[in-house]
Amino acid sequence: MNELRIYPNPVLRDKSKLVENFKEERLVYITDIMKKIIEENVAIGLAAPQIGVLERIIVVNVDNEPMEVINPEIIEYKGKDTIEEGCLCLPEVEISVERPSFVVVKGFNTNGEKMVIKASDLLAKVFQHEIDHLNGVLIIDKLSPIERIKFDMDWKRGKYEKRHSSKI
Repeated sequence: MNELRIYPNPVLRDKSKLVENFKEERLVYITDIMKKIIEENVAIGLAAPQIGVLERIIVVNVDNEPMEVINPEIIEYKGKDTIEEGCLCLPEVEISVERPSFVVVKGFNTNGEKMVIKASDLLAKVFQHEIDHLNGVLIIDKLSPIERIKFDMDWKRGKYEKRHSSKI
């Protein structure tokens, strides 16, 4: 669990299960590992599958205020915006992704208390990116078919740095 999974690790394509065991110590342990990986990599978000945990847990860290959300679900969205997105699981890869510019996310904190978060701009994008991970979706899946073929060829040729997993 202390290792960051790098594409094409198959766990990144699995759909995460809902958290049913809201044992706070367990969730805090997992989210603390996630926060350390975010800090170590100067990142703004991480989903549990990226550390090999197939549960619906994300941590977002925009403006150095880490927020843990268990079983996050987007219940409302609007607007449109395009941003260059990167991903810890795809080192050196940046892809232009169009997403809603505003979302409302519901979920739970590590205590099992319900929460509703209204997010716009970068925070909205991070929530969407991390929730995609929970569904086995990566930013490369947002490419057109031709762009995806080019990416796959570049990846196989070693255009991108294929770092080993980060360990904390």
